[in-house]
Parts: sequence; C-alpha cells; structure tokens
Amino acid sequence: MEQPAVDLTREQRATMARPRYEYSGLARTFFRSMDLLAGARTTLFKVKLIEALAPVPYRAWESHEHHVLTRHADAEAGAIMEWARDAAQNEYWHLRVVAEKIREDAEQRPFYQAEPLPTLMVESYEGMNWMAARLGLRRAFLLNAEFEDHAEHTYAELVDDHPEWEGQPVTSPVVRGYGEFASWADVFRRIGLDERDHRNAGFRFAGRPEMVVGYEGMPSY
Repeated sequence: MEQPAVDLTREQRATMARPRYEYSGLARTFFRSMDLLAGARTTLFKVKLIEALAPVPYRAWESHEHHVLTRHADAEAGAIMEWARDAAQNEYWHLRVVAEKIREDAEQRPFYQAEPLPTLMVESYEGMNWMAARLGLRRAFLLNAEFEDHAEHTYAELVDDHPEWEGQPVTSPVVRGYGEFASWADVFRRIGLDERDHRNAGFRFAGRPEMVVGYEGMPSY
C-alpha cells in the first residue's frame, strides 16, 4: 500500500497539540462506554476494538450508494462509494497491523475481547450510525468524523505512551503489506494520520470543509 511521504513525527506532535473536536452528546456517550468497557488507558487491545468498529459505517455507505447508482447516475454517490470502499480497506489493514503487534508482544487478551462483548459493541455502533443516518446522511458523516478524530488522538497518545517503540524495527511481512517503516512508532503514527485523512473526508462530505486539518503530503480530495 503506497503511502505519501510525510513527516510522521511532526504530524503526531501536531495531533497531540490540537484540541479534540467538540464531540456531540451521542459521540461522547459512546466514547465513555468504550472507556467503561476497556478502561481509560490507551492500549493495543483498546485500539483493536476501535479498528473492529471503524469499518462499520463505511460498509453501510458503500452498500447504500451502490443501490443509488443502480437506479440512476449520481456523481456524489459514486464519490461516496469509492471513499467508503477505500476507507474500509484501510481500516482492515489497521486491524491486521494492530493484531500483529499484539501477537509479537504476546499480549494477554483482556475480558472485553471475548465474545459476546466485541459483537455487542459492533452492534451498538451500527445502531448509532443507523440513528445518525435517520437524521440525514450528512449527520452520519459528521458522526464518523467525530469517531475518526477520536481515533487519531488515541493513536497519537498510544505512541506517546510507548517511547520504546522508537527503537523497535519492523520485520513482519504483514506490516510490510501496509507500508515500509523504520520503527513500530512510525507504524502507529501512520495509522493515526490515516484516521485524520478519514476525519477530513468525513467533514468534507458532511459539508464542513473548514474543519479539514491539512498537512504536507496529504491526499487530494
């Protein structure tokens, strides 16, 4: 997967310095529920839970816009479908990479990673997105932008909490399928920046282009 050339350390620091988006009540309630389930501390298993949830809205939007296009030509539907497909694939890579780091570190699985809790969380998030979509598709995009802003900051904090990752080389062929990185710290910085890209796209589709956070090397829209 080709990645744009960016200063990952600089962008992680920029994320840490930038306040989180002022989340809606619905988003805040969901984030609090994740903290109650997984704990307030940022861990690999907590970001794995985030990545299990992340593709949910993208899968739904790709399917919805596909049905729109089967009925009539719609340029926006085509753009949304393409974005949703690419974003979902990107989130699956994140999940694989996080799972690979957990495997390498031989991390013990916490209770909330055992069924039926992960399935219940996914179903709850599906319900949240359904509710937002009932209020309008742009509101659903905005909710997803909030989720991605939360994910971006979570990854920045995760890297900041693990300075030992700076010197850990990446040898896994799984991770090399995602990109070439000098250290595990850079792997997670790149994932965090992907989440910013998803955040930016969500705000644009929600009609809030002024909320886009640009950086040198960012993809064009």
